[in-house]
Amino acid sequence: MIHLTNITKQHGARVLFHDAALQILPATRTGLVGPNGAGKTTLFRLITGQEEPDKGDISCAKRTVIGYFSQEVGEMSGRSALAEVMAAAGAITALGEQIREMEAAMATPMAEDALAALLERYGTATEEFEHRGGYDLENRAQAVLTGLGIGPDRYHFPVESFSGGWKMRIALAGILTINPDVLLLDEPTNHLDVESIIWLEEWLVNEFTGALLMTCHDRDFMNRVVGRIIEVAHQSVTTYSGNYDFYLREREIRRQQLLASYRRQQEMLAKEEDFIARFGARVSHAAQVQSRIKKLEKIERIQLPPEQRTISFEFSEPPRSGDDVVRLDNLGKVWRQPDGTTRPVFSGISGMIRRREKIALTGRNGAGKSTLLKVLAGQVEPTTGAATLGANVSVGYFSQHSMDLLDGDRTVAETVQAAMPQANIGVVRNLCAAFLFQGDDVDKRIKLLSGGEKSRVVLAMLLARPLNFLILDEPTNHLDIQSREVLLEALLQFTGTLIMVSHDRHFLRALVNRVFEIDHGQMRVFEGDYGYYLGQIASDENAHRG
Repeated sequence: MIHLTNITKQHGARVLFHDAALQILPATRTGLVGPNGAGKTTLFRLITGQEEPDKGDISCAKRTVIGYFSQEVGEMSGRSALAEVMAAAGAITALGEQIREMEAAMATPMAEDALAALLERYGTATEEFEHRGGYDLENRAQAVLTGLGIGPDRYHFPVESFSGGWKMRIALAGILTINPDVLLLDEPTNHLDVESIIWLEEWLVNEFTGALLMTCHDRDFMNRVVGRIIEVAHQSVTTYSGNYDFYLREREIRRQQLLASYRRQQEMLAKEEDFIARFGARVSHAAQVQSRIKKLEKIERIQLPPEQRTISFEFSEPPRSGDDVVRLDNLGKVWRQPDGTTRPVFSGISGMIRRREKIALTGRNGAGKSTLLKVLAGQVEPTTGAATLGANVSVGYFSQHSMDLLDGDRTVAETVQAAMPQANIGVVRNLCAAFLFQGDDVDKRIKLLSGGEKSRVVLAMLLARPLNFLILDEPTNHLDIQSREVLLEALLQFTGTLIMVSHDRHFLRALVNRVFEIDHGQMRVFEGDYGYYLGQIASDENAHRG
C-alpha cells in the first residue's frame, strides 16, 4: 500500500534517517515509538507528502486515502461541531453530488458510447462512495462525536465555544469519519478521558478496517490496538512483530545478543591486534601479519547504539503524618456561573483518606474530579461541609496550572535546587537525571522546555520536598511512555499518601490500592485496587443490562 525505500532525511546538521525502509500494508495495526526528536513526526509528514526525503523513494497505491491526525489543529470557526466533522468528509460529499448529477444525466437521451462511458464512471463513483461510507456519513459522524464525548446536546454548538482540548476531539472525529485507507494518528489519546479512550480503542479494534500507524503514550491502548511496533532511533527504523510489551521484551533480547556479539568481536580484534603488534617487525611472520591486517580491514565492526541511561534516585523518607490524613464531612461544592445561576458539582461527600493509601479519583469528564482535588489542596473553599487535614500532614499539589508558575528564566537545575536548598549540586543533578534531564539538559531555561519537560520539572520538585500527602491532577498528561515509567517508579517508592486523577490505566493499575469514583455528584468508594474497580464497574454494567 505505502512503501518507503532507502529513505534519508536530514534536518539541518541532524540526520534523522539513513537508508531507512518500512511498509504500511492493508489492515496492519502499527505503533510508532522512539525518543523525542528521533523523527516520528517527520515520518508522518513524509508519508503525507508534507515533507520530501533527501534520498530514497516513497510509493503509494493509487486512490489510497490517507487520514492524518496531528497535535496541530488549525483554525475552527463558523460551523457547528457536527458541521465541522462533516466538512472533513468534503471529498465524500462532493462525490455524492457527482453521483446525483450522473443519475440526472442518465435520464436524458444520449449516444450509446457516451452512455457506456457514463455508466462506467457511475459504477466507479458509487463503489468508491460506498467504500467511504457515504450512505451513512452523517450517522457515522454523530456516532464518532458521541463516542469522543460530544453528545447530541452539543452537536450544534459553535466550534468557537469549545476549548482547545475539545477542538482536538472534533478534529479527531473528522479524521475517523472519513474512514481512510491509511490512518495516521499522532498521540490520539492526549486530550481524551478514560471513557473516550476506551471507545476509541474499541472503534479501532472492531470498526476500522484500514491500516493504522500511530504514536501513543498510553501503554494499555498500544497493547490492545497494535500488533506491530516500528522503532525510530539512531537514524534507522526497526520493526518488531508484536504489541508494545512484546517490543520491550524483544528489544532487550536483541540488545543482549548484540552486546554478546560485540564482546566476542572485541576479544577477537584484541587478539589479532596483539599478534600484529608482537610480530609486525619480524620478517619470518610478515605474510601472517599482512594476512591478518587485511582480515581486520574487511571486518564490519559492530556498533553499539548509545544506551538510554535510567538513573534511580533515593527519595528521602517524608515526615510521618497521623494515621488519618484527611477527613471528608458532607463535602459539597456549587459553582456560581457568570450569568448569576449556580451549578452543583458534588454534594454529601464523606469519607476518610488514611496514611500510605494510594487512591485513584475517577469519574466522567466534568464530574468534579479536579474541583475535589482543589478542595483537598486548599485551593478552593467547599460550599458545604469540610475537608479536615490530620496531624502533621504536609501537602503537595500538582495540576496543569502548576507549570505556569515556573520561572521561565531559571534553568532546570536552578529550579530544582530552589526546591531543595540544602542539597549539594551532585544530589540536584542526580534528581534531574532521574527525571530524564541529563548532561546539558539541566542548563536549559524553563521557557524553552516542552509541556512534558515542564511537567517533569514540577514533579521532580514535588518529590524532592519533605511532603507526605501528594494531590496529583493529571500528572501523566504530556509525558511520553518512558517519562511515565520514571514517575511511576518514583511514586511506587513514595511512602506517604497519594490521591490522583489520571487517564493512564496501566499507571493506575500498577500504583493505586483504593478508588474514589464521582458519579452524578455523589462519591462511591471501592476498597480495592484499580483492577478490582474495573471488575466491579463491568459487573454493575452487566447487571444493569440484565
